[in-house]
Amino acid sequence: MIKYHPAPDIEARAKNIAERTGIKHDFSRIKFLRSTGSQSRYTLARCHAMPRVMQAALDLKAHYVIEVISEKFDKMNEEEQTKTIIHELMHVPKSMGGGFRYHDHVCKRNVEKLYTQLKGTI
Repeated sequence: MIKYHPAPDIEARAKNIAERTGIKHDFSRIKFLRSTGSQSRYTLARCHAMPRVMQAALDLKAHYVIEVISEKFDKMNEEEQTKTIIHELMHVPKSMGGGFRYHDHVCKRNVEKLYTQLKGTI
């Protein structure tokens, strides 16, 4: 059974990454969780969005959840963790309208570009 826990450490890292790379998301609408118990073989992290029908029914703006899968993510080195956080942040569109940026944009080349930019601000 999957269990979810708040991940303030991931949130702090994501905000730092965003600030240093120019990602301008409204972090009051992004929550960060660490999950345990996932049976996923290859997934390191996931980005979830609130379905538009829920947004309409609850009269809310879109919200996102970035979930890191503890069994995989926590074993990675800091560089790979950072790239994973960048990857998940890139799935959230600038408009934060409830959709996703897909892997045509969220790809290794673009993640590496932002990671290189991040390293240059150290």
